[in-house]
Amino acid sequence: MQCAPSLVLVLSALLLALGLLLLWLNGHSPSRYGKHEQERQDAAAEGRRAPHLPARCAWFLQELPSLLVPALLLALSSPPRCASLGCRLLGCMFCGHYFHRTFIYSLFTRGRPFPLKTFFFSMLFCIYNGFLQGYYMIFCAEYPDDWCKDIRFTSGILLFLFGMGINIHSDVLLRQLRKPGELTYKIPQGGLFAYVSGANFFGEILEWFGYAIATWSLPAFAFALFTLCFIGPRAHHHHRYYLRTFTNYPRSRKALIPFIF
Repeated sequence: MQCAPSLVLVLSALLLALGLLLLWLNGHSPSRYGKHEQERQDAAAEGRRAPHLPARCAWFLQELPSLLVPALLLALSSPPRCASLGCRLLGCMFCGHYFHRTFIYSLFTRGRPFPLKTFFFSMLFCIYNGFLQGYYMIFCAEYPDDWCKDIRFTSGILLFLFGMGINIHSDVLLRQLRKPGELTYKIPQGGLFAYVSGANFFGEILEWFGYAIATWSLPAFAFALFTLCFIGPRAHHHHRYYLRTFTNYPRSRKALIPFIF
């Protein structure tokens, strides 16, 4: 399989267009899963109308293609690609995030059952994005031997690791709010939640912008902008939910960016 720059350009443009569409749609109302599904509909009635998957099963299955698709592309490459140290490290960054999401986050999550429709579209997205990022990195990316010393690589990987740390730590704090089997929502405390309602979202956005800078590639920047467009509005709706639900919710907190928004 050879690199097709036109394919990369088209798929990246479609990814960005999808992000802008979701920004417009979710700007008016949040995606209907988790606390927002509970808020907008009667849980018992919705449970009879639409099928759901257990949260752990849903997260595992929908995130898994982001690992399997690049692995399959790598297996199909002949001769084997990703020979440079830069490519290998960048590939490990992408797969490392989804290894955590697939095998660790999904195992410990205590979220509500996941709507089957949302699960289906999430899995399709992971197949699409896994193909785009994997295809570019395996068949198209070319980095000089000293790319690991480039300021774009070093600053990007530091931002990626910083964001990943915030994301994982915030997820742990959210899990600790609930006892096993408990589905009620409480005010997040600790870590970056002292400053923003969407600390986990903020961390993930930093991750993918760090990855985009480190790879300096169109597909990665399209994915970073998609992430911002998709989970940025969700952080805003989380913030509004907390303010409506809890009278003692800290008014000094912002929705997504500390001290700003």
